[in-house]
Amino acid sequence: MSILSVVRKPFRYTFANATLWIIVLNVLAYFLSRFTPLAGYDGYFALSVRGFLGYHMVWQPFTYMFVHANAQHLFFNMLGLLFFGISVEKALGTKEFVLMYLVCGVLCGLASVAVYFLTGAYGVMLVGASGAIYALLLAYAVIFPRSRIFIWGILPVPAPIMVILYAVIELASQLFTYSPVAHLTHLAGFAFAWLYFRVRMGIRPSQVWKDAYR
Repeated sequence: MSILSVVRKPFRYTFANATLWIIVLNVLAYFLSRFTPLAGYDGYFALSVRGFLGYHMVWQPFTYMFVHANAQHLFFNMLGLLFFGISVEKALGTKEFVLMYLVCGVLCGLASVAVYFLTGAYGVMLVGASGAIYALLLAYAVIFPRSRIFIWGILPVPAPIMVILYAVIELASQLFTYSPVAHLTHLAGFAFAWLYFRVRMGIRPSQVWKDAYR
């Protein structure tokens, strides 16, 4: 049995509403970090060069996905997770969905912390589920390439075009603006989801989109 066949071995299909459970965990983590004795301990669970490499907090590439800066940050991330997550989970099955979400989220964190290390941004703390959610946006566009997403509830945009537009916006924002938003992590979400489809599923997203719009 080859390594590739092991990597691509499919899960048995199940659906267990993992999206809703992940949302519950994020909300619970937010309230625990704000209104319990854990308040002020975000530095332990957020991802940073200082914490991960300096103090060997090896859990940070996982836990940062469940830490949010404020209620607005949490709300919009959970809204995106609800919108894209349920559809992707139903299509892939819960086990595949959870694996994709966690693998892409952890890899986004590791890629970000590597850039922070190389640029000397040792104290920057990365928080939020947005890297994993951007991965789900790309997954949604691959699974439902003809689906249209309504911007502001008015303007319909094909899902693949939405991914491309977001990628251009995030790249431009990363290169030409200064912002506390982790644009690099968002781009990493797209990149790792693309790789996930190629390696784990043997699917070429670009080919899916070409076939859908021939």
